[in-house]
Amino acid sequence: MPDILMHLDGINGQLELYNDKIIIKRKGALPKIAQGSFREDKTIYLKQITSIQVKPGNIFTNGYIQFSLPGGNDSTKGLINATQDENTIMFVRKHNSVVEEIKNKIEHLQSTLTMHQEVSSADEPNKI
Repeated sequence: MPDILMHLDGINGQLELYNDKIIIKRKGALPKIAQGSFREDKTIYLKQITSIQVKPGNIFTNGYIQFSLPGGNDSTKGLINATQDENTIMFVRKHNSVVEEIKNKIEHLQSTLTMHQEVSSADEPNKI
């Protein structure tokens, strides 16, 4: 199995970042209650992610990182709806910097994937 680049233990699950994907896991009692006990691990490939929304935690509320996918029904109503979104991990304020690092790493990996795809397609012969 590939190595995990970064990991986040959130309130409603765990996030693992790999070179080409993220895996959202729902291990533990609170994630099972918040997201439903029948949720499986969810794999999202970096090339599928169209945007990443981060709301940092503060002394009053938890933060969250939310991933948007093509054709997805994105929640734009803030923290309450984010708690129920399967593409969202909530976290406590002390993890703000880790989440920002994860977001930056994902964006960097996405740009690397895009550059690699552009170079690969440029190497293909032109078809008439």
